[in-house]
Amino acid sequence: MPNDVAIAATHEIEIRDLEYRRAEDGPLLARLYKPKGNGPFPALIEVHGGAWAAGDRLNNAPLDEALAKSGIVVLAVDFRMPPKHRYPASIADIHYATRWLKAHAGEFGSRAELVGGLGTSSGAHQLLLSALKPSDKRYAALPLAEAAGIDASLPYLVLCWPISDPLARYRMVKEKGNTRLVESHDAYWNSEAEMGEGNPQRIVEAGEAAGLPPAILLQGTGDDNVTPDMADRFTAAWRTRGGAIDLHKFDGQPHTFVMRDPTSAASRLACELARDFVLRHASL
Repeated sequence: MPNDVAIAATHEIEIRDLEYRRAEDGPLLARLYKPKGNGPFPALIEVHGGAWAAGDRLNNAPLDEALAKSGIVVLAVDFRMPPKHRYPASIADIHYATRWLKAHAGEFGSRAELVGGLGTSSGAHQLLLSALKPSDKRYAALPLAEAAGIDASLPYLVLCWPISDPLARYRMVKEKGNTRLVESHDAYWNSEAEMGEGNPQRIVEAGEAAGLPPAILLQGTGDDNVTPDMADRFTAAWRTRGGAIDLHKFDGQPHTFVMRDPTSAASRLACELARDFVLRHASL
């Protein structure tokens, strides 16, 4: 998919697929977007959405390419999904991929301390669980032989229309009669109790997070999949617990608006905000 997001390109890029983990079902692949040059560049572990049960590493290609052309390494990862693999298998994959990228950052022109995270929709939810609870034994269940001392904590986060409260979202889509999303929840989660446990909103409110890194949250006001009030509540909880988070709302924009229309002014602005946030926090 070509990059149609009209933000200034400062770098030519290389794009290739690689295997970051060999799972029981076969290889787990990632797509690497690497700026050409010596760096060091900031780097992002990128986790796609798809209501936990669909999509792959190519979901966010327009956004990933735009960020790479701005001088940011992006590693967009596949992970295990339903129906065979349910919560928390995907979190373990993302946790592993985060550690893998930190361990191998030098090979891609970056450094471990420059690696942050970007997640969209359910991908943002999964990224948050991995980053907020890096010592959770379920999430950290997959050993990384070449870097046993590296954890999955991240120094900054880009959250695009995140499912920050899966339990509230489940109840909302049930009330609206959105059968597709209800079935996706049921495919990934075993129960509402699990949705309440693996819940970034609750984790932040309860003070259970290992840390609250600086974050930026991008949210369309026309989103009927993850409603703007969920972004408001998550932002308020993050700030109440002492975390820094920038909330940017995009008037009338739907869920996944950057991928729906990469050429729009809203998509350009969203990518520019994400780019500037990453470059600023990776240079601190």
